[in-house]
Amino acid sequence: MLPTVQLSVVVTILNELENIQPLIDRIHAALPGIDYEIVYVDDGSTDGSVALLKSIRDPRLVVVELRKNYGQSLALMAGIDVARGAYIATLDGDLQNDPSDIPAMLRLVEDGEWDLVVGERVNRQDGRVTRKLPSQVANWIIRHLSGVHLRDYGCALKVFRADIAKDLGIYGELHRFISVLASLEGARITQVPVKHHARQFGQSKYGLGRTFKVVSDLLLMVFLKRYLQKPMHLFAQAGLALFALGALINVYLLVLKIMGQDIWGKPLLILGAMLVLAGIQLVTVGIMVEVLMRTYYESQNKRPYKIREIKRLEDDEAVAQPLAPEPLRRTAD
Repeated sequence: MLPTVQLSVVVTILNELENIQPLIDRIHAALPGIDYEIVYVDDGSTDGSVALLKSIRDPRLVVVELRKNYGQSLALMAGIDVARGAYIATLDGDLQNDPSDIPAMLRLVEDGEWDLVVGERVNRQDGRVTRKLPSQVANWIIRHLSGVHLRDYGCALKVFRADIAKDLGIYGELHRFISVLASLEGARITQVPVKHHARQFGQSKYGLGRTFKVVSDLLLMVFLKRYLQKPMHLFAQAGLALFALGALINVYLLVLKIMGQDIWGKPLLILGAMLVLAGIQLVTVGIMVEVLMRTYYESQNKRPYKIREIKRLEDDEAVAQPLAPEPLRRTAD
């Protein structure tokens, strides 16, 4: 689908009734001179948010109502799929992100140097124990395991090129890892300081429990980033290491048996057998995942690489080549 507007602002909400109209007003005030639409995705609200959105007579407003609560990741995916802009901005619907930061972020993407610009909440207005501390722990873990070095991964305020945003595949709870997913697509990413406000209305949907979800999702991210296109390297290396260790133990026990010692029932014998079996199983799993990975790409005619640009020397030469002068015409005397 070809873009029909310059920018789509995607907002996902769950029970944010009192924040809807103030945020829409702030978006309008922040984007003068920009051709934009506002895509509101309601993720199963029960407080009348949908009724309010449908009652707003705003030609720039697009309301997406999900059938039930699917979670922020899938709500965000729905909004991105519906968006018609050449560029896509995302922000939370709780008034903590400031739309006035969007124009400067949009310019960075439009200039062509960056594919994704991420906000950094430098003066975060949240509780120290319930929000800041878990976020700092999660940021440290993501930074060191993912290889994508940002200071703040949890800021919802982001601006993408639309082609990058629509290829992300934000399943499950992976909205926390949008920057990592974009990195998998080969996106050039930068982070800029943005304003952050304290929540005025409604209740936060985040808490300490999300730190454990971050760790479990991060394991998936590490696999996708490092081993998606070469899963055999992960499983085979671990499998061969276990198999080799088990084989050494069994050879050692075989020598003891030849020397006349009784090895039956020894814990070391059980350990050696288990390591050998585990090694064989991991190598087998690696082969199966390798086949699945190839099926994933080949069945959809996908390629495991992304081309940013193709430039040929003859293209420049064709442009630079001066037109041949027309032959002089002889005129009759």
